[in-house]
Amino acid sequence: MKTSIIVQNLRCGGCANTINKALSSLPNVQDVSVDVSNAMVSFQYHDFNDALEVKSLLEGLGYPSVTAKNTLKSKANSFISCATGKIGMKD
Repeated sequence: MKTSIIVQNLRCGGCANTINKALSSLPNVQDVSVDVSNAMVSFQYHDFNDALEVKSLLEGLGYPSVTAKNTLKSKANSFISCATGKIGMKD
């Protein structure tokens, strides 16, 4: 199945790189695509629990869905995730 999640705090290619790497490491998640301009993360998944795992992982990285509260902790985590993603882009 394929779905998309609109997330908060997604601002650049560094964010997208972090999200791509994190979600691509999940065993039942494929075809990860991050649309920075629309703050949308799309992916294919095997069952509903996989989609919930993606949503939880995104929140932990600092990219909660638009239906979740965007806390100071989420904003700080996204800043760190973004910086990590930018460093990874130089490899």
